[in-house]
Amino acid sequence: MAYAYTGSVLLSQTLHVVGSSGSSVTLKATADWLVCADVCVPENGEFTLTLPRSASASSEESAEASLFHAAEAALPQTSPFQTTLLPDGVLQMEGAGLSPEMVKDAWFLPLQGGMIRQTAPQKLTVTKGRVSLSLLPDASQHAPLWQVPLSGVVVLEDKAGERSAMQVFAQPVTPVASPMPPPFTAPGIAKVLLFALLGGVILNLMPCVFPVLAMKALSLARMGGAGRREQVESAAFYACGVVVSFGALGAVMIALRSVGSVAGWGFQFQSSGFVVAVCWLLFILALNLLGVFQVTTGKLAGTLDQMGRTQGRSGDVLTGFLAVLVATPCTAPFMGVAIAGALAGPVLLGMAVFLAMGLGLAAPYVLIATVPGLASRLPRPGAWMEVLKQFLAFPLLASCVWLLWVVSVQHGSSFVLVTAGGAVLLALGCWLYGLGQRRAMREGGAFETSMAYGLAVLCGILSCVGLGMALSSDQTAPSSEMARKQSGAVEPFSESRLAALRAEGTPVFVDMTASWCITCMVNERVALEAPSVRALFDQHHIVTLRGDWTNRDEAISVYLKKHGRDGVPFYLYYPPHQDGTTLPQILTPHGVIDMITHSVDHS
Repeated sequence: MAYAYTGSVLLSQTLHVVGSSGSSVTLKATADWLVCADVCVPENGEFTLTLPRSASASSEESAEASLFHAAEAALPQTSPFQTTLLPDGVLQMEGAGLSPEMVKDAWFLPLQGGMIRQTAPQKLTVTKGRVSLSLLPDASQHAPLWQVPLSGVVVLEDKAGERSAMQVFAQPVTPVASPMPPPFTAPGIAKVLLFALLGGVILNLMPCVFPVLAMKALSLARMGGAGRREQVESAAFYACGVVVSFGALGAVMIALRSVGSVAGWGFQFQSSGFVVAVCWLLFILALNLLGVFQVTTGKLAGTLDQMGRTQGRSGDVLTGFLAVLVATPCTAPFMGVAIAGALAGPVLLGMAVFLAMGLGLAAPYVLIATVPGLASRLPRPGAWMEVLKQFLAFPLLASCVWLLWVVSVQHGSSFVLVTAGGAVLLALGCWLYGLGQRRAMREGGAFETSMAYGLAVLCGILSCVGLGMALSSDQTAPSSEMARKQSGAVEPFSESRLAALRAEGTPVFVDMTASWCITCMVNERVALEAPSVRALFDQHHIVTLRGDWTNRDEAISVYLKKHGRDGVPFYLYYPPHQDGTTLPQILTPHGVIDMITHSVDHS
């Protein structure tokens, strides 16, 4: 879009004649212009004009003087109102005389091109003493927007159709700090730490953590007849694994944020290599529970009972690590506040928040293992434990299927082939390793040789699979599983599309999700895809902008951070010409319908 003149136009310019010789002066000009209708035709010309050097005081004005007077009267005057540019692109004028009765319409014309999207509607909001115009950045803008002054002309139109044009110079306003996290006072810090502790406790109920809790259920059963010292030691090592893992993950995130990254909670699952590694690790643990091989430390113990004892403490630490590993895709209620506080506040507070989340995740098991009244109610060990151990392998295998689906969403069928093929070869390596163990138990002395043979085969197999992964990693990934729904009133999220829809007065529902987020998937199936909710969305013409965070996406990370969040799910509803309303992280059809209905009643 460009601006043009219509009708008769006079561009006045003051010229100063230098020198005093002669009674007249000849002006010469070269002009270039475009004549535009359906197409634009470039034209140019050279002109001369001879004028007297000076006029006597008694001489009358020339016939053209009235044209100059009219042009000067039509020039925009300096605005008497204070004009600022807000961080969200709103041009705001404040002062006496501005009111809904005096201003019916308004628009802004920039002095400098390439600053705003000139074709976009400029949403007008008029209150007593204030006029606000919502501007959209030009598509060519790459630097942070609205951080430089914006010059131009604002035209105000009253109810009678009279217009007044004013020159404005809008100074950018420094963004106000986000209210998240709360002030770092003693009560504020205590609140953040409490939310972190509660969030960790609630994570024990999330489906992401269920496979690992199944392993701990077996550990609890094994401790049924154990002494109190063994129970306390098991709980302590498990808690140590959880807390240290949470602290390490928090330290990585804080370090990434300190160097300018926008990594959010669950960021590691945006790496296909990480997802494949977790899938293989859970698959190996499932094989262990099924009895394909045993985990031991040091030399082979003489009996299975001795082997179980040698792996106990390291197994507790490993279980704690796994609990943290698979818990991160689930952002439970209370977690959003705590994580935002951890990443936005001082480093020591951030680490304290992550450690508190770890304590919350470990707390239920620690209580059961250390409180005598609870531990004494556990069943005695027996033959049933072997059956239970084998049964608990299947939740881990189900988790492998879920992670395989996540890989398919991220990188397509070629990556699925590598992952599934690697799992088969891993099973072969574990089986060979188990053969060596059983042979050593029968014959003795040959365990180290058999173990080395099995490990060599395993390493060779993994090297081949790793090479296959590298060869398939350059293939184009599909956009997402959610892409199957990117039709109709569901569109991919972008800040520019959100701003355009809001400027048009279209209601918008922002859905930030990821394929590796179990809570997101449940919310989508149970609430967002419910027939009653979809019917309400269609009735009110609500456009859903779905941000898929399955793979790393800087735009989504920035949007989440701007709203004080560092993980998914995240839901925000924008009614027409109103600010957004944040929804809870656990959705129900009734809750979504009530929120939209309430917004419609108050719009």
